[in-house]
Amino acid sequence: METNLDNHRQAKPCIQARNLVLGYEKDRQINTVAANVSFDLFGGELTCMMGPNGVGKSTLLKAILNQNLPLKGTILMGEKEIGLLDDQDRAKTIAVVLTEKIRSGLMTVRELVALGRTPHTGWLGHLSKTDNDIVDRVLKMTHLDLISGKKLAELSDGQRQTAMIARALAQDSGILILDEPTAHLDLTNRFEIMYLLKKLAKEADKAILVVTHDLEVAMETADQLWIMSHQEPLVSGSPEDLMLEGQIQKLLPGNKWEIDANNGKIRLKNPSVLPEITGPKHVRHWVRNALRKNIDLPMPEKIITTDNPLEIIVYKAQKSTSFSSISAMIRFFKKGTL
Repeated sequence: METNLDNHRQAKPCIQARNLVLGYEKDRQINTVAANVSFDLFGGELTCMMGPNGVGKSTLLKAILNQNLPLKGTILMGEKEIGLLDDQDRAKTIAVVLTEKIRSGLMTVRELVALGRTPHTGWLGHLSKTDNDIVDRVLKMTHLDLISGKKLAELSDGQRQTAMIARALAQDSGILILDEPTAHLDLTNRFEIMYLLKKLAKEADKAILVVTHDLEVAMETADQLWIMSHQEPLVSGSPEDLMLEGQIQKLLPGNKWEIDANNGKIRLKNPSVLPEITGPKHVRHWVRNALRKNIDLPMPEKIITTDNPLEIIVYKAQKSTSFSSISAMIRFFKKGTL
């Protein structure tokens, strides 16, 4: 199987690692969290890291940020080991957006974004013309220029998250790392933020790594996926390749759930007792979806569907009953009159 470590042979990764062993020492005991971790992170791509809780995603992030170096193996940024970079050089190279709450709602959007220039200006924070030009460019790039004078307390959740991303972009670093940037956002803003990151990766040629549990959004937006699972090597590749190879299933340990190979959505595994369903593909899909959620109900022998108008004809013991909605069919089953 070809992985993304075999791809991009002509390109040079911003960060690369091979055969890392990740963990920590506690009470003089070495606790290994993950092993055989290898990856390449490339500029111009949005990469999403996914995996169940406890597999070492946070430990890997800390290793990349030099907060908890790997027990074995090395991480290279360009030609240099991560641990050999001083803090200021690292801040100029990697920008980070964590799931932190903004403490001062009285700060304006522009003031927050300008804080991203701190690694270049020092703590006195005097902005040169170059610094101000970069802040202006980032505000425009993230569509915050029209609200740059607004207080953070006046913003929506999506706008605040975008402002945090803009602050990181103002560092003018080649690498941007974000931990669960869409965790507290509604469905629309989750997609907006991730499409913004995808656009920034491409247009600004940045290597963007996002840790997320949001499979739907990752499948829709990511150029590359890193999948970590218990006691297994990190798997990497495009979302589409990993889906076709069955590697995406590693995100769902156990036998209860599966990821639909057609649409990437999580669902209960198809039980064997579902009836034969015929008719238009999209109607069959949603009828089957409703039956999976109500698998404990009595099941018919066969279902025939039509659309325009919707009709669902249920067959049981040579009798048929017709419904004009899926909810009406399920309520009929719940009465036990099938």
